[in-house]
Formats: sequence, structure tokens, C-alpha cells
Amino acid sequence: MAKFTFNMPDVGEGVAEAEIVEWHVKVGDTVSEDQHLVDVMTDKATVDIESPVDGKVVEVAGDVGEEIAVGAMLLVIETEGEDTPEPPATKSDEAPAQAKTSLEPEATVPAPVEKAVPEPEAAPEPMPDSATNSTAKVLATPAVRKRAKDLGIDLAEVSPAADGRIRHADLDAFLSYNAGSGFAAAGASRADEPIKVIGLRKRIAQNMSAAKRNIPHFTYVEECDVTELERLRVQLNEARGNKPKLTMLPLLITAICRKLPDYPMINARYDDEGGVVTRHGSVHLGMATQTDQGLMVPVIRNAQSKNLWQLAGDITRLANAARDGTAKSEELSGSTLTVTSLGPLGGVATTPVINRPEVAIIGPNRIIERPMYVPDGQGGERIEKRKLMNISISCDHRVVDGFDAASFVQELKKLIEQPVRLLAE
Repeated sequence: MAKFTFNMPDVGEGVAEAEIVEWHVKVGDTVSEDQHLVDVMTDKATVDIESPVDGKVVEVAGDVGEEIAVGAMLLVIETEGEDTPEPPATKSDEAPAQAKTSLEPEATVPAPVEKAVPEPEAAPEPMPDSATNSTAKVLATPAVRKRAKDLGIDLAEVSPAADGRIRHADLDAFLSYNAGSGFAAAGASRADEPIKVIGLRKRIAQNMSAAKRNIPHFTYVEECDVTELERLRVQLNEARGNKPKLTMLPLLITAICRKLPDYPMINARYDDEGGVVTRHGSVHLGMATQTDQGLMVPVIRNAQSKNLWQLAGDITRLANAARDGTAKSEELSGSTLTVTSLGPLGGVATTPVINRPEVAIIGPNRIIERPMYVPDGQGGERIEKRKLMNISISCDHRVVDGFDAASFVQELKKLIEQPVRLLAE
């Protein structure tokens, strides 16, 4: 037999290493050519690595979560060919046996048992210092006392059985009659569960840490009346035919693209190592999307050149691709500005974290209804139910001044509150 060493292939331009996300084979498995061996992640794209040969896996490079350099050994496959001696056992092969030996408990010798003395029923069990005198005089086993203490129940208030001793059944009866008194436990106990941070979650942790560590954030929040914009959205959907359904997001993106040319420092990327800010002419809009694996940011290319229906189609297509894992690498990189929205969960206000190396991120929040004073058309005011939404923007204070961020949001507010301008300009 011969051994074929399969090295980590080049999985993308400029990629020096990749993280092992999931092994689909293990040592001892027989594999065939083109069989799926392992998933690796670079940046935010997951790549399937397939076997170039038939054979038997005899060695793998590392565990899930480890980084493997391009060109380094990924795994070794035993193939048909000249016989080679069996490889000596590795430390990792011996480790489990050693670990098992070191963890074996020492034998214990039971202490001699004298003649058992029956427990006098009249003798009360010892109680913790915090117990009341009345509780100390009640007959109950230590297990019943502990449960009563955990629930905050004074045993003196519990009716005992005929022999005067309180049992678990008596506690259950007490709880059933006092269900509304707060004695029931808030929830079941659960064991601690360590979870290794790998794959996309590891990338998110690294990116968010770098953003907060390197970028001096500031957040500005403004309230917008979206009553008329919501009315426009409903009307457009009623006449949409076979076009994609409009949410509020395409309308907001259109307003953003209308006003960004007047505020070029917001649609920018900052190379802090080179000390260069690139103000982008096109709007490549990142769209923060929650997936089962974590937060991903697919990109709407040239958002400024698209109409409402095209934006709605791109939003749906890219969000679905991110969630089902079919998004291409180029669809997950190169954004110049990001919008993050939690929809109905958006809260009153948010302080979103900037998607570095961008310099700003915009977060629309939840729409709520509230009574407001509005002009009555006769020089006075009347109270009317209106739809309101806060817009948050976080900016890199090294690049964007507070005045510019506030001015930009105020211009968005004008378009949002007068949507006829949004479509006419």
C-alpha cells in the first residue's frame, strides 16, 4: 500500500489559511474519489473539500475549529500501491488509554458497620441555622427539608400525614393548594454546556471584536412618521401583479441611495492601517441577515441603480441564499454601507455595530402606533393615530462627524415622511 498526502488546496484568492468546520470522514474510513471529506471556512464562505483519490483515511490534520494553512497536510489517504509499514502509534492514539487510567477512582474500603439503631421518630432532624424554631420541631427527612427550603416553604405550615411526619406527597399537596403563592420553581435545572466557538460564529466574534476595539462608535437616533410611507407601500403591493412583495426595506434603501451623494463620507470604507478613506460612488449595500449559523451580510450590488421591485427581489434572493448556504463568495463581501433590521423585533432603538471597514451602519427599528398632534387644515391641531419608527445610525467618529450623521438622517426623515418626494426625486 502507498500513502497519499492531501494538502490544503488554495480555496480562494489571497487566502492563507482556512478553519476546519466539520469533518465528514474519520481515520479508518474508506473514501472514493470526489467524496465529500471536510468543510472549511475562509472569511465568510464555507468550502466543500473533496477527495482526489480512492483509499483509506489513515491521518487527519486537526480538530474542528483549528486553522490549516494552504499547502499544509490536510489528511493522509492509504491507496493501492507498494506496501509500506504500518505507521507507529501516535500520541493521540495512546492518549485515551492514558487518560482513562489516570481517571480511574481509587478503591475504597467501606467502614465497619455497627448494629443499626432505629431512628426515633420523635427526634427532630438537624436544621440549617436559617430555619425557624417552628420548622425545626417538624418531623421530616433531610431530603424533604432541603426541598422545602429551596422552595421557601415553612414546614410548620404544611399538614403532615397521620404519623406526624411530612413527606414529599405532603409538599406536593401544599404546592397544589398554593400554586399562586410563588412556591413553584421558576424553571428546571440544567447542566452547564460548553460550546466550542467555531466556523461562522468564530468569524463573527473576531469581526465584532475588531470593530469595537478599533472603531470609536457613536449612535444617533431619530423618530420618523411612516404613516404615509406605509400607506404607499400597501397601495403599491395591491397593484404589484407578479412583482415581488414590497416590505419597508426597499423604500428605506431607495431613500438612503437618494441622499448618499450629498454625504459621501457615509458611503465609505476606511483603511486605518494605510490612513486612507475611499468614498464610493456606487452603493454596494450590505444587508445583515440572521441565519441558523449566525449573522451574515449578503450585498446588493449597485443598489442606487435599482428600482423598488428590483431591490425587493434582491433582498429576498440574497436572504434565502444566505440562510440555505448557497450564497457565493462575491455576494458576501465588498459592501460599502450596511443596513440591519430586526423587523417586528427591532425594539425602540438600537446601537448597531459597524461592519468594518465600513464607516456607518443604519438600523430601522420597530413600527409602533401612537397618538400624535397633527395639523387639522384650519390652522389648528388634532390628535391622530400615527405609525412611528425610529432610525438608528452608528458611525465611525474618526471619519464621520456627528453633525453630518444627524444631517443625513434628517434628510432621510424628509423623504420618509413625504414619500411623494421619494418617488419623484
